[in-house]
Amino acid sequence: MKNSSVNTGRLLGAGLRALLMLTVLTGVLYPLAVTGVAQALFPGPANGSQIKADGKVVGSSLIGQQGYDLRYFQPRPARGLTENSVNTRYPLLVSGATNLAADSEELLRRVEDAKAEVVRVNSVPGHPVRPADVPADAVTSSGSGLDPDISPAYAALQVRRVAVRNHLPVTAVRGLVEHHTEGRTLGFLGEPRVNVLELNIALEDLVAER
Repeated sequence: MKNSSVNTGRLLGAGLRALLMLTVLTGVLYPLAVTGVAQALFPGPANGSQIKADGKVVGSSLIGQQGYDLRYFQPRPARGLTENSVNTRYPLLVSGATNLAADSEELLRRVEDAKAEVVRVNSVPGHPVRPADVPADAVTSSGSGLDPDISPAYAALQVRRVAVRNHLPVTAVRGLVEHHTEGRTLGFLGEPRVNVLELNIALEDLVAER
């Protein structure tokens, strides 16, 4: 009986020592090491890929924003998003897609309505936009609904409207788009893209200079 109690005590002691060691290793040392390496080598992504304007954080380069008025470049549509209904402290949006099939009549109607709206708002005197000129990302949302980028084609489509509404030369606005157009990642992954938030911040700076 005494030996059994001693063995049980030893096993419990060994288990507690193992628990303490693993807690310190995986719960303290490992997170500190990963955080330290991330902050040293990749501080931008580690801190949320923040974008600043006038010394303040205005968003992330990884998360698209909605609600721009027509003086600015517009992002992709945010279909399928709903409002946060659990944590009502912050006005958050719930990421998501429409989940509509490619042959859905509702989806087709949304695309046609969106295309007509893009044509309407981006047509300026002397330079009408044709429905055939509207790229796919102008009328469809991404899987998350929070795509921060648009295609160079959609950005180019908006140049004249942005220039007119901000009283800027078309060449200057087109130059902004070209400057903020990123190529394929590593030269072969993905497609060329334009970050809408970064482009609109540059637009505000250009307007301020004028």
